[in-house]
Amino acid sequence: MSTRKEIVGAFYDSYDEDGRLGRTRHGQLEYYVTMNYIHRYAAEGSKILEVGAGTGRYSVALAKEGMDVTAVELVESNLATLRENSKGITNITSYGGDASDLSRFADDTFDVTLSFGPMYHLYDADEINRAIDEAIRVTKRGGVMMFAFISVFAIMYANYFYGNFTAGLKENFTDDNKIRHFKEQLFTGYDVTEFEELFLEKPVDRITTAGVDGILEPIEKRPDFSLTDDDFNALAEWYLAFSEKRELLGNTNHLLYICRKR
Repeated sequence: MSTRKEIVGAFYDSYDEDGRLGRTRHGQLEYYVTMNYIHRYAAEGSKILEVGAGTGRYSVALAKEGMDVTAVELVESNLATLRENSKGITNITSYGGDASDLSRFADDTFDVTLSFGPMYHLYDADEINRAIDEAIRVTKRGGVMMFAFISVFAIMYANYFYGNFTAGLKENFTDDNKIRHFKEQLFTGYDVTEFEELFLEKPVDRITTAGVDGILEPIEKRPDFSLTDDDFNALAEWYLAFSEKRELLGNTNHLLYICRKR
């Protein structure tokens, strides 16, 4: 059987992750909203850890803003691209590694820890908890952590209305409508409350849960979809104003759980 790393690596080896946040409107909105939240808690000189840094879209941008950035990435092809993208930038360091083992870093090291990919691909409860615990451990007391996750309902809306809805149900839900998590899914989705409950016994205080890309992904597939640059800018500001509304969170594909270490 393939390992989680092999399954995830095979996907990203054949996927243009480097261009994901720029080539679509929903990717652009995700980047805009996420960067806005990062800037609320990080500034020039902040020590930033990004776990699951992909090809470095956030890490490189934050380093260019003067932050002291450390990036960790599981997939070797993504890590190679990250290192190419960060050539000549002296205040970014990158490592290969897994979110469930950050033992190379000491306790209480980083002002802000970003976990923007791992929770999409972690399925085993022990690994999920280790990834959360490791992020908490390496973050300074009073520091902020951001965990990205995916709504299971948005997965259904975005991917399973093309003659394959029953297949989507079998992939993501049990017969009694419990949410499924297993490594062959590649991407696993959560009920918002289910994800928040992962942190109830952790030494953190929840700041907020926010959506970052709304319902743009399924809408963008329509042949009549149109969004000018001016309209996108208006949408981005409008969506940011409502990104934490509970009634909207289940519809957004990507979300952020933001908390502070006690």
